[in-house]
Amino acid sequence: MKTDATLPLVAVLGGGAAGFFGAIACAEANPHARVLLLEKTGKLLSKVRVSGGGRCNVTHACETAAQLVAHYPRGSKQLKSAFQRFGVADTIAWFARRGVPLKTEADGRMFPTTDSSETIARALEEAARRAGVQIITNTSADDIQPLPTGGFRLRLSGTGAAGLGPTLHAHRVLIATGGNPKSANYDWLRSLGHSIAEPVPSLFTFNVPASPLQELMGVSVPHARVVLAGEKLQYEGPLLVTHWGVSGPAVLKLSAWGARRLSELGYVGTALINWIPTHTEETLRPWLQQFRQENGRKVVASNPQFGLPQRLWRNLAEQAGIGPETRWSDLPAKSQNRLLELLLRSPLAVRGKTTYKEEFVTCGGVMLDEVDLKTMESRRVPGLYFAGEVLDIDGITGGFNFQAAWTTGFLAGQAMALRDKN
Repeated sequence: MKTDATLPLVAVLGGGAAGFFGAIACAEANPHARVLLLEKTGKLLSKVRVSGGGRCNVTHACETAAQLVAHYPRGSKQLKSAFQRFGVADTIAWFARRGVPLKTEADGRMFPTTDSSETIARALEEAARRAGVQIITNTSADDIQPLPTGGFRLRLSGTGAAGLGPTLHAHRVLIATGGNPKSANYDWLRSLGHSIAEPVPSLFTFNVPASPLQELMGVSVPHARVVLAGEKLQYEGPLLVTHWGVSGPAVLKLSAWGARRLSELGYVGTALINWIPTHTEETLRPWLQQFRQENGRKVVASNPQFGLPQRLWRNLAEQAGIGPETRWSDLPAKSQNRLLELLLRSPLAVRGKTTYKEEFVTCGGVMLDEVDLKTMESRRVPGLYFAGEVLDIDGITGGFNFQAAWTTGFLAGQAMALRDKN
């Protein structure tokens, strides 16, 4: 830990993934710099520790930057060059060098082989310790003032600031404070001359209080399509029925791509669920006709098709007005048409949203055209850097938000180190 007051001082605000990565990258690249990481709470790497159900979805198995950027509703075009400089392969190598191998699951998500987020948190904390990063918790910078002669004066508060004093002079400052759903919480960045893309939630599930599927809590379908009626918003993927509505990757990803539009709609609308997206009305109708001819004696509700769960199939049959003993040969055309409609377009009246576990992400933040994405330095305030969710960057679920944190943190850290190197 470097404490010599004569050394160049880099202040990193935020003890999350981006803050740690930026602090480590800076300290490792420039041993002459004094790197100070300030976290306003008493907890470090909170999101890392709870993500992925406690396993930490570190990144996603994308071979190229072009593949990677396709998963970012905000920031995709701007991030391409950044990912070419520090991408998935670099993240894998970074953790491997620190004794943390990663594994890839069938859906492309990557986790530590220990299946424990503590492995990632410990690796980051140990890397910071080895690099000499000074970490101080329960300390926040309430005000940042650029100085005419260069550098910044930070006004500090919190119990951890006792050893630093009420003000801190830093040569460089990295802001990695994460996203925030309240616009007013970005006022301190506006006061520095930055524009903010208004924050709205991303990655959330749909509340359906009058859901006809309420009794099916826990039922999941590996491949469904969710369409927002009247909008150009749709996504395919696994879907989960919950006691409050619907969730799963299909809903979460739709909420990410449609974050701003859904906010404008007040999170009210109709979600249309296609339970069998490999079919269209043109293919499903003749399929049902042929199946009916060949299986007339079978009871409709008792014989689920298309690999759908029994409970879901029975529920759809009930909604279609099909009795529990009705055979295919006795099925009225009206009920068959209703079943077809429900298989392709089950309407759910969305009335609000619910945060998905710990995966809350903010759409919005510091406008990207005001940041040099090669170095993550502010174009408005020299010596000020940004990394992570404080920027108007967000990805869908699957490790993409962490990858953006690693990338932007690393590039900022490297740039600050070079800037301060003697």
